[in-house]
Amino acid sequence: MILMKDIVREGHEVLREVAQEVQLPPSQEDIEILNRMEEYLKNSQDDDLSEKYNLRPGVGLAAPQINISKRMIAVRLEDDNGKEYHYGLINPKIISHSVEKSYLTAGEGCLSVDRNVPGYVLRYSRVTIKAFDKHGSEIKLRLRGLPAIVFQHELDHLNGIMFYDHINKQDPFYAPEDAMPIDR
Repeated sequence: MILMKDIVREGHEVLREVAQEVQLPPSQEDIEILNRMEEYLKNSQDDDLSEKYNLRPGVGLAAPQINISKRMIAVRLEDDNGKEYHYGLINPKIISHSVEKSYLTAGEGCLSVDRNVPGYVLRYSRVTIKAFDKHGSEIKLRLRGLPAIVFQHELDHLNGIMFYDHINKQDPFYAPEDAMPIDR
């Protein structure tokens, strides 16, 4: 079971590395890592378990965050319409995206960052992602709104990018007029 002590924090070199592609079909070890990542998100969103094990609630986790430099992410969230996004993905990549941007009005957070970083993180409003599941089958996801933002945050981890790298240094709350604010 992944605990908070297993999640590396900002400043750790693995968070700035470009993670390695995962061999397909995935090994049993890679499948188990992905299962544990998904389990962390599920447990962290359960009030009793998160309190018992002192877990910070999360909606996404990338393998580099547990000191494994491989292109794997887990995501667990629900959009505003109640649609659930529960995925463990291998070698995910954005294959198309909108020109329009969006951002969370409350800003973004990260399990690897123990401080509040104020500012807007501009992301694509819509993305299409191609990835592989634990069985090595290809998956294609079309995402918008909060799910699109969460997936882009996790994909950034695979490329050594932290969410605050996207915040405008001169004007942290700058948002283009045509950017779509998302309240969360």
